Amino acid sequence: MTIKKIANFLYETGQLKRVKRSGWWLINVNDPENVAEHSQRAAVIGYFLAKIEKVDVHKVVMMCLFNDIHEARLNDLHKVGHRYIDFKEAESKAHAEQMKELDGYGDELLQFLTEFQKRETKEARVARDADLLENAVQAKEYIKIGYADAQNWIDNIKTILKTESAKLLLTEIENTDPNEWWKGLKKIE
Repeated sequence: MTIKKIANFLYETGQLKRVKRSGWWLINVNDPENVAEHSQRAAVIGYFLAKIEKVDVHKVVMMCLFNDIHEARLNDLHKVGHRYIDFKEAESKAHAEQMKELDGYGDELLQFLTEFQKRETKEARVARDADLLENAVQAKEYIKIGYADAQNWIDNIKTILKTESAKLLLTEIENTDPNEWWKGLKKIE
């Protein structure tokens, strides 16, 4: 493995800061968050869910951080587009090519990505729930600023969460004002 290949991969992952989450365009969000922002918060959620569910935190966080890495090459495709394109196949191909570039380091990452896609392990189900919950948090933030149709994301997510902790957290997300965290923290003199 050369340092040059790692440098190239870092630039490729930087593309995720420019790839917008396209699903939100369906409800007219002009400037949605990017994939890097989504992956970062999904990893934070994954950390907490893994702790609550008592599963391998490292695996869950790694799955959350890397599961959308293919979008650096493929872009983000919303679920309406998935009706017409076998995006899972393209995703797998992109993952395999990306990881091959990383020699031995890519083997471990590809194992995480494959495990995430198959959803056969508790860690993969927790990571997927974290990925979904990040969408729910984002939806709630969009609802707060006037995008009422973002509720559709939350309604759909309710039907597919697997872990009890994720279901409980979703209920709390729905019942919590996105601006509550900062109220009372302002220093007013």
